[in-house]
Amino acid sequence: MTKRRRGGWKDLVLAAVGPFLVALAGCGAGSSTGDAPLQLLNVSYDPTRELYRDINAAFAERYAAEHGRPITIRQSHAASGSQARAVIDGLEADVVTLAVWPDVDAVARAGLVHPDWERRYDNRSVPYHSVVVFVVRKDNPKNVRDWPDLLRGDVSIVTPSPKTSGNGKYSFLAAWGSVLKAGGSADDARRFVAELYRRTPVLDTGARGATATFSQKGIGDVHLTFESEAHLEVAEARGNLEIVYPSCSIRVDPPVAVVDRTVDQRGTRHAAEAYLGFLYTPEARAIITRHHFRPWGDSPSSGTAEALPAIDTFDVEFVGGWQHATTAFFAEGGEFDAMYQPTAAN
Repeated sequence: MTKRRRGGWKDLVLAAVGPFLVALAGCGAGSSTGDAPLQLLNVSYDPTRELYRDINAAFAERYAAEHGRPITIRQSHAASGSQARAVIDGLEADVVTLAVWPDVDAVARAGLVHPDWERRYDNRSVPYHSVVVFVVRKDNPKNVRDWPDLLRGDVSIVTPSPKTSGNGKYSFLAAWGSVLKAGGSADDARRFVAELYRRTPVLDTGARGATATFSQKGIGDVHLTFESEAHLEVAEARGNLEIVYPSCSIRVDPPVAVVDRTVDQRGTRHAAEAYLGFLYTPEARAIITRHHFRPWGDSPSSGTAEALPAIDTFDVEFVGGWQHATTAFFAEGGEFDAMYQPTAAN
């Protein structure tokens, strides 16, 4: 079952993503065995930087206390699709915590993750959820309250590219599904989403880039983004932005997986599996909630999720599932390519 892989240019790949790497060590726990500290690399997507900074510190402290060995977790963050490709091309992640199922599936199909990865942790290896929401300017000057309002007047929209970004994929599917949820047809959804992208002047490659475009550069009237990113964006804007919850949205299910080939090569399986398992513990769930993600199994009326409002959600199966979405919507020549025409501003 053990597989071996040599990434001769690992250091080059790590250097290329160096700006996104953060090291977090155990808090004052020495090694009783005399072994060198363990080290894991978590390859994740843009909006989880702050979440995993706190998760890593808490896990490192617990792991050192329980196993007598300090551990360091490094983080790598970029657009989810780009991160999956980096791992496939040689970035030796111990775990991947990516935005969408197709990105983890791509790593598995490359032979780096065993096919049973979804069955290793609860909820198909999805420890927390999010939803797609709207961020608008102070006092909501365009009076955007729900999905149909995005196509009213001269409303301009910011969202990352669904070709590279998990946030972008979910925003596309949220818009498409909102039409179906209201009783519209696939043709109605196609017209709605095509018009939405005609109102999108910039398509950044990742979620954090889209956040900067909207909040720092001042482009657009509405930013379609994950709930967690929206709360961070609004907090940093100091009163200049607001969150609007539409009447319905898609449930965002970011999956996690141990990268089997790497952990078997490096001897880090125990730590990597414990790290992902930690995401389901009460301690981690409290951290997850503090960063405005929704822990698996929680509802707005339960203790840890009470600060997040209830919202009518549909999942990716409502819009055909990931296999269909990947082929029909996001593959070369698919629906998105047919409807999106970059403007001169792009």
